[in-house]
Formats: sequence, C-alpha cells, structure tokens
Amino acid sequence: MLNKEEILKRLKGVIYPGFEKSIVDFGFVKSVKEGDPIEVDVEIVSSNPEMVKELKEDIKRVLTPHVAIIRIAQPKIPDEKSNSVSGKNIAPQIKNFIMVSSGKGGVGKSTTTLNLAISMAKLGKKVGILDADIYGPNIPRMLGETQTQPQVIGNKLKPILSHGVEMMSMGVLMEEGASLIWRGSMIMKAIEQLLKDVLWSELDILFLDMPPGTGDAQLTLAQSVPVTAGVCVTTPQVVALDDSKRGLDMFEKLHIPIAGIVENMSGFICPDNGKEYDIFGKGTTEAIAKDYNTQILAEIPIEPAVRVGGDSGKPISFYQSESITAKRYEEAAKKLWEEIEKINNDGGADNSAIQPVMDGQSACSK
Repeated sequence: MLNKEEILKRLKGVIYPGFEKSIVDFGFVKSVKEGDPIEVDVEIVSSNPEMVKELKEDIKRVLTPHVAIIRIAQPKIPDEKSNSVSGKNIAPQIKNFIMVSSGKGGVGKSTTTLNLAISMAKLGKKVGILDADIYGPNIPRMLGETQTQPQVIGNKLKPILSHGVEMMSMGVLMEEGASLIWRGSMIMKAIEQLLKDVLWSELDILFLDMPPGTGDAQLTLAQSVPVTAGVCVTTPQVVALDDSKRGLDMFEKLHIPIAGIVENMSGFICPDNGKEYDIFGKGTTEAIAKDYNTQILAEIPIEPAVRVGGDSGKPISFYQSESITAKRYEEAAKKLWEEIEKINNDGGADNSAIQPVMDGQSACSK
C-alpha cells in the first residue's frame, strides 16, 4: 500500500496538459487519501472535458497497479466565449479585469499597460493597475512613485493614486533594487494578497500587468478572478511573434477572450522631422491576429519621448497627449473598451462554482 508521500511523488509524473509543470507543482492536487482504493482530489482551471479524461488516464497510469478513485473539479462554463476559471472572485467590486501579457520580456508590456490605463482613465473610466510582474515591477518608476509608501488602513493597503489611476505593486512594498528569489507558490500567494488585501475602489477596469511567459502568475489570476479579456503585447520581429503565439494560446487554454494585440516598437518616429520609418518591421502581427480571430489594437512606434517618459515617471499619454504615440494609445483604449462591452453583452465572465467531475464509485452514485 502506498503512503501519502509516495502517492504525491508518483503524481509529480502527471504533467498538466499544455504546460511543463506537474499537477502537484501547480498546486492542483487538493488531497490524497491512502488506502484501497486510493482517493485523489484534483482541481483544475480548464473546463475542457478532454482535459479531465487525459488527466484521469495519466493519474491511473502513475498509480498502477493500485486502484484509485479520482475526483477532478473544474469550472462549469455554459459559454466558452468567456472564462469561468474557478468561479472565484476575490475582488468583486471590480467590474472588469484585463490581463496584459507577453510571450517574452522586453517587448514593452509594462509601458503598454500603463499608457492603456491612463488613456482609459481619460475616457472617464475608473481604472487601476495591478503590477503582477513580481520579479520585475516597473510600474512604480514609470509613474514616478518609487519613493511613495502605500497607506495602511486596518490590515489592508490603500492603492496609490497616480496620474488618475490606482496602482499597487511589489515595487512599493520592497526595498529598491532588492531581488525576490521566490518559488512559484510564494508568487501565487503574493498575487492573491495584492488582489484581496488591497482596498481597490469600485473600478470599471483593473489592468493586470503580468510577468512574461505562461506560468504561475497567469494561472493564479485565472483562478482568483474572472478575467474579462486578455491583451497580448509583441514587437514585429519573428522571434517575438513566436513567443506571442504561446501567450495567445495560453489565453485560449484558460478560456480568456482575446481583446486584441498591441504591436509595440512598430516603426520609428524621428524626433528631428517627425517622420515615421520602418526600421524593425511593421504590420507583422496581422497574420497572427487573423489566426486567433482577434484585432490589432494599435501599432505603437518607437518614439524617444516614450522612453524618457517611462524613465522620468512622466507617461507620454498623460504629459504629451498630442503626440502620435499618445493618440494611438487613446485609439487602442477606445477599441479595448468596445471589446469589453461586447464580451460582457455576450455573457461576460461566469462565476459559477466549480462542479466536481467524479470517477469510480462516486461517479456511479450520481
């Protein structure tokens, strides 16, 4: 008979489909019970019945020759145009959550998040930014708030109000320049706390500035709140586009509607004559947008004022609203809000509770 430790060791051999970590590493195994039969309870973020079938087969394989009762809980989604995830919402006062993600680092994801948020606020919306890029929290510097400490009210934090948007980031909670050497479970816990232990207002939209890639942070947010839509940020280069496909694929796997793609560093605006030059490529995301049935929200050029504004804490959308780049961010914000309204009118995010999928004897009793 296998003990609990041996069962968990075997379950580490079950890789969550589409990712590189096991169901144990992701924290999806909620309980195991020794005995004959062994009992295993798993909770996943996908509503795809094929995912359940595949996981059951893999769990049975690693536990052979022992008999096991396997219960897999998954979200119940009546309409796959919106993500149900786990049915949880630990920040119910926020109407819409927008996950801004990228397949790789260095493509301007945080710059895009910040300027989209400010542009959305200029449209009259109540907006917040959660800097969920735990390892590289850049939003405070871009807003000029590196020396600002959040106010503590009771046992919660009040978000920092800057340039018309609310903001919270690990960058204002830790010493400047300090590194975070955290495992995935610690990252997941930190993101949950930044959502539920912060006194966010009744926001129309909270932008989630994600770390690069497809991992713990993305899964945690998908499990914690009903993400309304995802925005993918990329540059025109082929190597960036390859990684962007993985990011878009992640949205599909998590049943997050794709609101659009922002093609950053798309052309170059010369400060001497104001002309735009195509030096790194432009318009290369159109084919990907078509493949994933989404739109190009904006083609944002390389403009020196963007870099200067980010380094000095003076975002271009706030301080140079007449610039070409600021106007393109404003157009992107309008397109994004139209897409949010469309998604919500089509059903929005479903917060229904997780419905367990039973196996073995328990299935027969239903």
